[in-house]
Amino acid sequence: MEDRADIGIGARPAPALRRYVDSYVGFDLRAFPAGVHCGPPSRALTTVIGLSGPLQVAAGVDDGSPVNEFTAVAGGLRCRSAAIHHDGRQQGVQVSLTPLGARAIYGLPAAELAHQLVPLDELLGTLGVELVDRLRTATTWATRFTALDELFLRAVNRGSDRVRRVRPEVAEAWSRLVGARGRVQVGAVAAELGWSRRYLTERFSGELGLSPKTFARVLRFEYAHELATARNPLPWAAVAPLAGYADQAHLVRDWSEFTGRTPTAWRRGEVLLGSRAGEGSLGTA
Repeated sequence: MEDRADIGIGARPAPALRRYVDSYVGFDLRAFPAGVHCGPPSRALTTVIGLSGPLQVAAGVDDGSPVNEFTAVAGGLRCRSAAIHHDGRQQGVQVSLTPLGARAIYGLPAAELAHQLVPLDELLGTLGVELVDRLRTATTWATRFTALDELFLRAVNRGSDRVRRVRPEVAEAWSRLVGARGRVQVGAVAAELGWSRRYLTERFSGELGLSPKTFARVLRFEYAHELATARNPLPWAAVAPLAGYADQAHLVRDWSEFTGRTPTAWRRGEVLLGSRAGEGSLGTA
C-alpha cells in the first residue's frame, strides 16, 4: 500500500495582496479511504486548483446535486457544504479570498459568486489558464506560492479601479463580524456605522451575497468546525458555548443545515478528520 502522506503547507500572500487574499495552502493527501469530503461554509471565498487531476465537486452534500469536474474551481460565500468526491488521494492548492478580493481579482462583487461553483478560467480568463499551468509544472510549494502572488497581482493591477466600489461601511461591518466570530448584534454594528439595520442588510447582502445575520451564523459555525477538527476535539457540549451558541441544540441545528449531516453523523463519515492540512470551505486544505 502507498505510504500515507498528510501534508499541509501554508503561506501568506505578498503584502500588496493581503487585503484580498487571506492565505494559501498546498495539500498532498494520500492513502485515505475513498469517499466524500464535506467542504464547509466559511468566511472565505475559496478557490481550489487540482494538481494531480480533476476535482470532482457537487454543490451540496447528500442532496442530489450533480457532481462536476473542474481543473480549478472558485466558490463564493454560501450556507451549505460542498461535496468533494475523491479516491483517497488529493493534491492541490487552496486560496482563501476576502470579499474585497472578489472585486480586486475577479472583477465582480462577491455576491455574484454566492452559492456557486465556477471554473476559475471563467473568472480570470487566460490568467487562470496560466496559473493552473504554472502550479502544475512547479516542483516546490514555494514556487507555486510565488506564482500565485505574481498572477494575482497582475489581476489586481489590470482592474484596480474596481476595488473602490466596495462601500467602506460594508467592509467595516464585515471586519467587525469576523473579529467577533459572529458574536455581535447586527443592529449594534449598524448603529455604530450610522446606518439602519435594514439598510446595512441591503448593502451587505448586495456586496457579499449573504445577509449580516446569516454571515454571523456562518462565522459561529466556522469556529465550531475549527474546534471540532482539532487534533484532540472537544465534546460537542463544550464546543457549543465556545462558538457562541446558546446551547448544543442550536449547534446541532446549524451544523445540520450547513453540512447536511448531524454533528455525530458528520464526525463518523468525514474521512479527512485529523489531517494536518485542515479544511477549508471547498477543498481539503
